[in-house]
Amino acid sequence: MSHDTWIHRCVRLGVRPLTATPVAPNHLTTLRLLTGLGASLLLAVGGAAALGWAAGLFLLSLLLDRADGELARLSGKQSPFGHRYDLVADGVCNSLAFVGLGFGLRTGALGPWAVFMGMLAGLAIAAMFHLLWRLERVAANAPSLGSVAGFDPDDALLLVPVLLWLGLAEYLLVAAAAAAPACAVILYRTLPRHRPAGRGGHPRGDSVQGP
Repeated sequence: MSHDTWIHRCVRLGVRPLTATPVAPNHLTTLRLLTGLGASLLLAVGGAAALGWAAGLFLLSLLLDRADGELARLSGKQSPFGHRYDLVADGVCNSLAFVGLGFGLRTGALGPWAVFMGMLAGLAIAAMFHLLWRLERVAANAPSLGSVAGFDPDDALLLVPVLLWLGLAEYLLVAAAAAAPACAVILYRTLPRHRPAGRGGHPRGDSVQGP
């Protein structure tokens, strides 16, 4: 992924003062993980109020996901562990959010199918992060997912809080259950069929960070 999107540029202004403090990128990754898990729990609770708060926490978690990588680059605190920690936190937060949403909507119009669709979307998202990790380990000429007009593909997750605030949670879940497995298949088909270049891999823009 790119690390010079519009969101990165905005977040960069906020984290720049942190370079002169003891705050480390992994601290922000931990906060990203905690806010993402909190959003998932609120999504599982369901109800208009819980979904509204979940949307806010999810948005904060997404911004923190950008912030940890920006702080790592600005401060020079980059490490393979920080990269892996960031990628795992991303996968856990994004996949569990849809699992939680499915449970939260189980008493609504979708009924028990909401749980199934949440699990399907969550597992597909987890699979995509696993595939991205594998993609980073292949040779330097492996295909990459760049930005378009200042936006990364995963910036589409910004639609999650917007749709939740608009009361379109069911539509969001149906779309995720359809799109996430399809994207996972497409990503799998782009994975080069050759041996990894080494243990270091080629880190994503958001994920290169240190302790």
